[in-house]
Amino acid sequence: MDMSINFPHLHIYLDHVGKNIMIGNFAIAFYGITLAVAMLAGLLVAMREAKRSGQNQDDYFDLAIIAIICSLIGARVYYVIFAWDLYKDDLLSVFNVRQGGLAIYGGVIAAIITTFLFCKKKKLSFPLVCDTAGLGLITGQIIGRWGNFFNREAFGDYTDNLFAMQLPVSAVRQHEITEKLAQHIVTYNGVDYIQVHPTFLYESLWNLALLLFLLWWIRRKHFDGEVFLMYLAGYGSGRFWIESLRTDQLLLPVIHVPVSMVLAACMTIVSVTMIIVIQRKTNGTTKAERRTEEENRRAEKETE
Repeated sequence: MDMSINFPHLHIYLDHVGKNIMIGNFAIAFYGITLAVAMLAGLLVAMREAKRSGQNQDDYFDLAIIAIICSLIGARVYYVIFAWDLYKDDLLSVFNVRQGGLAIYGGVIAAIITTFLFCKKKKLSFPLVCDTAGLGLITGQIIGRWGNFFNREAFGDYTDNLFAMQLPVSAVRQHEITEKLAQHIVTYNGVDYIQVHPTFLYESLWNLALLLFLLWWIRRKHFDGEVFLMYLAGYGSGRFWIESLRTDQLLLPVIHVPVSMVLAACMTIVSVTMIIVIQRKTNGTTKAERRTEEENRRAEKETE
């Protein structure tokens, strides 16, 4: 199997992009390493925001331990449900995530449920925790998407744009090679390549821009929960477009519509609607009142 990845219009030619590193006889997948780094970075960002806003950082460390486990399970369950044909003849393969097969929507849904239950038990403000944890979540997504790069997965159909990425035919799942991709196979140094949209890169850059906006907006928010709703709306709108490019879409049964596009559209519409409705209800809340609430949280933390 050829291990190269090229970005011809950017004049980037990577001769060997491995999928794992070996420690003795044990292989550690770069996919897993990328996810681990993503989780750690997300936790650090959330804890930094917790400190800035006068919250207990330990709460976010405790939440992360639980939410990460639940999110990984949720992401895998979601993927397996909508890609059942890939696993029905080999049920043990359901537990093999080293080659990918995690759906971010499943992880987000599991994280929201876990956070709600955690806040209820610890008597914390669910909207406020969502705002803070949401910054960590999108940070993790920015980094985590690069796991798809190492796995040569989650790519789009044929393109010849500036960011076009070439992947060896031998290195990708054959059922993800569309007729259009097959018609535009190129040969370079004796290796056949498909030329695709690097959708992992699109989503990573989109999320980076969204994170920068949210970090700016969180100091100006009108109500707790607004930043998380903006995350859902921003991520959903970007994902709707990016998902339309991919060749490995998970489809809803019977109607065969990409489930991620449906969820992205619903998430965006619902989040924008909630922001508008809640903002109208909270117009009487002044910046001074919000500042006082934040100062009170800091004071309570200092007296603990």
